[in-house]
Amino acid sequence: MKLVSKTLSAAGLALALAVIAAPASAQQKQAAPAAPQSTPLKPGTPAAMAAAREILQMKNASAMYAGAVPGLVQKTKEALLQSNLNYQKDLNEVAVIVAQKLAGREKEIGEGMASVYANEFTEQELKDLVTFYKSPLGKKLLATEPRAIQFSMSYMNAWAQNFAEVINGEFRAEMRKRGKEI
Repeated sequence: MKLVSKTLSAAGLALALAVIAAPASAQQKQAAPAAPQSTPLKPGTPAAMAAAREILQMKNASAMYAGAVPGLVQKTKEALLQSNLNYQKDLNEVAVIVAQKLAGREKEIGEGMASVYANEFTEQELKDLVTFYKSPLGKKLLATEPRAIQFSMSYMNAWAQNFAEVINGEFRAEMRKRGKEI
């Protein structure tokens, strides 16, 4: 069950990121690239980047990565502690220094996301999305989408947990047919 919930947590983050990046119109569905790193991002025009930044700001995308720097500093400290237990006091002190030194670097994520948008949408499409998000329906989408995503994730997690029990039952039944109880 723990593996299922860890997988679902990762899937949840991926789904949230996908939904935030999804076009507002269902008419523009396109297959996502296999791996974002495989295709280099070409620089967007200043107007496209500005529109992409505005969309991300309206979607409050920065909330997704606001704790990235402190979180990564903490994870690194914990990893270093695993093999350097006798340096715990020093590593705790250094973690504060490193976090302060690198504070604000999470903004690079926002710029990267804006570049992704500028590569996925034309300048005009980005401007149209800004217009849409400023419309009454767009504002409603921005206001209600996080809650809809949260409920969708809860539903997906509950479904997966129940379905994992069905799968477990099927494994047990098939193994019983072979005379092996598990």
